[in-house]
Amino acid sequence: MAVSLGLFSVFSTGETVSFAKSASFASFRLVSPLAAHRTNLRTVRTVTFATASKPAAEPKKREPRGIMKPRRVSPEMQAFLGGMSEVPRTQALKLIWAHIKANDLQDPQNKKVIICDEKLKTIFGGKERVGFLEIAGLISPHFLK
Repeated sequence: MAVSLGLFSVFSTGETVSFAKSASFASFRLVSPLAAHRTNLRTVRTVTFATASKPAAEPKKREPRGIMKPRRVSPEMQAFLGGMSEVPRTQALKLIWAHIKANDLQDPQNKKVIICDEKLKTIFGGKERVGFLEIAGLISPHFLK
């Protein structure tokens, strides 16, 4: 008979149970004190713990790449960003969206469209209205190589 109690499993058998110890698991065997007066019935509890094979290594710090790498920006983008001469694309997009949200520049009828103010017109090529999917393409020329 076997009864599962979460982490513990209780086995009642008429035979002696042996447990093999492996390198990756530690096993413990407990015999019930009630089995002392019964010669042929034992209750055995096993607890198994998994052990890690190696300690975790400290992760290496790597240089940012791709859109996370700071790039030089055009004078128009510098003026918009408050004088930052190098910035990652991700940070530039965050600041553009913060400006859009702070000044409530999304079209109330269609939130996917941004109504450009004078600051945004300088970096979006003078456009009056811009779709939110166009923003990444419109800021690309402002990142210099």
